[in-house]
Amino acid sequence: MRQLVTLCGLLLCLGTAQAQVRDFDRITESGTLRVALYQNFPPYSYEQEGQPRGVDYELAKALAEGLGLELEVMWAPPGEKLDDDLRDYIWRGPVTAQGKLADLMLRVPYDRDYAQMRNELGELVNERVVMFGPYQRERWQLAFDRRRLPEVPSIVALRQHPVGVEVESVPSFYLSSVQGGMLRQETRHYPTPKLAFAAMQGGDVDAVMALRGEVDWLLHEAHDPHLALAENAYPDMGRQIWEIGMAVHETNRQLAYALEEQLENLILDGSLERLYARYGLRYEKPEQYQ
Repeated sequence: MRQLVTLCGLLLCLGTAQAQVRDFDRITESGTLRVALYQNFPPYSYEQEGQPRGVDYELAKALAEGLGLELEVMWAPPGEKLDDDLRDYIWRGPVTAQGKLADLMLRVPYDRDYAQMRNELGELVNERVVMFGPYQRERWQLAFDRRRLPEVPSIVALRQHPVGVEVESVPSFYLSSVQGGMLRQETRHYPTPKLAFAAMQGGDVDAVMALRGEVDWLLHEAHDPHLALAENAYPDMGRQIWEIGMAVHETNRQLAYALEEQLENLILDGSLERLYARYGLRYEKPEQYQ
């Protein structure tokens, strides 16, 4: 009997330790909107001299202000998969001392196939999450140094020219395998796109491939007229353009509706495009707003 009582007590503790979802009324009463932003992910969300910065941070702040709330940032170190991040910050809670959920998470792919993805049992992988509110289109981008690579009309031009990429990224796998591994020997791996870009500035590689936002920002920060953007497609790469949106818990649709209204205003009046421009980024509206 004592063992049974102990077991019940443990289960009760586990239940009360479960992070709780705040509904829209509780969020409004608290006066804060708690938003999960990826940590150390410039130009989207990062800290500079101890202050939060980035286009996702600025967007989250604008959304919160539109609801009459203060922004509370939850810095989210990225997990191995997006599923892990959604679980840790939106519906179950991280296994950390932080012990709370975000009301909203940004930079989530707005993709029907991903939202409807099922596991081996036929269950929805992300059934407790609502993905909504596309706020930008993203794509892959190549930057190059004209002093060593005059132009890049196609990826064939990269032969005999080292290219810097982030380790274990889509550009890494793509350049290492495209056209039978034609560029495998020229692909150089770095911990971050920023370090790959620094390698290009230092002459160790002739080009860099990463997310368009990352490349735009690094080019903007460099102020080097010899660095240019390539404007070409990438054959055999699969999806090259996708939309980025937001996520809330599936019980928090009222919050999602309120945020969508604020987001639409920011897109249609040009505020979001101006926000991106402040960081040197090109802004491409989601398809539904074009």
